[in-house]
Amino acid sequence: MTLTLAEALAGRPNDHRALRTEFETRTGLPWHAPTPAALAAGRALSVVVPARNTAHSLRPVLDALASQDTQGSVEIIVVDDASTDATAAIAEAHPAVDTLVRLREPAGAASARNAGTALAHADTVVYLDADMVIPPHVLADLAARFRPDTILVGFRHNVPYTPGIDGSAQLPDRQTDLTADHRVTWRSDGGKQLYTGVVLDGPTTGSPLDDTDDFQALGHGAIYLDWDLPRTVVTALLAVPRTKVVDVGGFDPAFGRIGWGMEDTHLGAVLIAAGCLVVPLRQCVGFHLDPPDADAQWRTKLAAWRDTLSYYQMLLDAPAPSGRADLFDSRTKQLLTDAEVITA
Repeated sequence: MTLTLAEALAGRPNDHRALRTEFETRTGLPWHAPTPAALAAGRALSVVVPARNTAHSLRPVLDALASQDTQGSVEIIVVDDASTDATAAIAEAHPAVDTLVRLREPAGAASARNAGTALAHADTVVYLDADMVIPPHVLADLAARFRPDTILVGFRHNVPYTPGIDGSAQLPDRQTDLTADHRVTWRSDGGKQLYTGVVLDGPTTGSPLDDTDDFQALGHGAIYLDWDLPRTVVTALLAVPRTKVVDVGGFDPAFGRIGWGMEDTHLGAVLIAAGCLVVPLRQCVGFHLDPPDADAQWRTKLAAWRDTLSYYQMLLDAPAPSGRADLFDSRTKQLLTDAEVITA
């Protein structure tokens, strides 16, 4: 009997206590502690950075990647989604970039990540947004803890755009704050929630990360306020098993054609259905650098979010995907055939 995606999610727990205990026993390091570089030795990461018109943020993002304190091997793949600003030029000139892919026509973040995943050499792929500046320990944190059945989740701290001399966003003169992420501190004015349909009596503040025991209580399709487990999977900073991503067909490119959002939630759902645990790393918090026109961009993005949500909800009633490596290969082959690929 073939299960729908929703049925498969209902059958999957998210108890990651044994994984964390094994790591802490073996290394003597707490799960949520920054990781010494040596613990990542012998472990490889491919970092895929999709980028479209992110000239305001890409340079500090790449500078932070170049400054990572890790003894593991790292390749950095930037996929320029047909930008009309200096994004591609910045990536091509930066010494941290191993591969630059320039798509000739805008394809959306889902397709851009698929293209980068197809070129990745490591078994562990890190998806990092082109506006996420991460602390020096993050890649070692991910490399040292990763297993083939995990989705490792980092967090983001949004900061307003402040231009530097070259136009790149300036970083705040303070530490990142975990509670700034909406998966840690979440607020609603009440009423019917758009994502789950849950009705809240009035203004509500929740703590999804704390109140679900690091998302463990969201296993088996459970809901907390307006949250379920797939929604906690955010590709701003995320480590995933490349083999499983390819097997489920990668990101569904239709999300990019419909509008903004939900392609990461869908990837989370299909990977959970395929047996992955969602495990947060509280120490992995990056600065998310807002663009100069942040308000206008958010209005445009949110205008399409209902459509992408409807498409995602339709996919929940479809069979849980597996055995789709051929589909992934055909999708990315066409993308890369039409693209320019520049290697260092």
